[in-house]
Amino acid sequence: MTWKTIIIEDEQLARQRLKRLLNNYSEIEIIGEAENGQLGLQLIESLRPDLIFLDIEMPVLNGFEMLAKLKENLPKIVFTTAYDQYAIKAFEEGSIDYLLKPIELERLDKTILKLKQSNLAKPAIAIEDLLQKIKGKTNLKTLTVKLGDRILLIKLEDIIHAQAEDKYVFLHTADGKKHLTDYTLSNLEEKLPEDFLRIHRSDIINTNHITEIRRGFNGALIFVMSNGAKVTSSRSNSESLRERFEI
Repeated sequence: MTWKTIIIEDEQLARQRLKRLLNNYSEIEIIGEAENGQLGLQLIESLRPDLIFLDIEMPVLNGFEMLAKLKENLPKIVFTTAYDQYAIKAFEEGSIDYLLKPIELERLDKTILKLKQSNLAKPAIAIEDLLQKIKGKTNLKTLTVKLGDRILLIKLEDIIHAQAEDKYVFLHTADGKKHLTDYTLSNLEEKLPEDFLRIHRSDIINTNHITEIRRGFNGALIFVMSNGAKVTSSRSNSESLRERFEI
């Protein structure tokens, strides 16, 4: 059995590394690659692969958003990512396996074995090893951001607010820096603890960094943050925010 395979990954070096590793397996025939979910969607629809290695955090469409747009002919999926908090979500989407970057050949051997077994019977997702990592996992304390070929860990306590600008989301931190992140605001809203509050479709604030709340135009509230930033709520959120802060 040969699996026609597409790699969907936004980092060129990661794509090249995965291709080199996959060249060790005669069962894998790489027929295409894409650098974001939108291009990946187009490739899947045109090439109809048997298998995709799919990054989760990507621009335009992330891996889960891309899958949601596939209505039929869903290929087998192996998720690849640097973020292990996605493990349960990945298996809910019915993937064959879940690979943490940087991917090692020994770990990839296990994925190929699972892939072979999935052709013999209804896939029994082997997640015991991943669940062991997830069990007892402490609450989220950091977010990751990419800086070139490095991944930085940003402590939640240092994040003052997250802001969407055009198609990008930035984390503003207590040291005065502004970090580009692959997360969408919706992703962040789901992940961040209750100290973080979405006050506008473009803004999430860390309530621990609020120094002052002012009344704005048309009932909106203006939150003055510890870095001096003034973040304005949407009118639709104003009533719930007043209840939250008892003002």
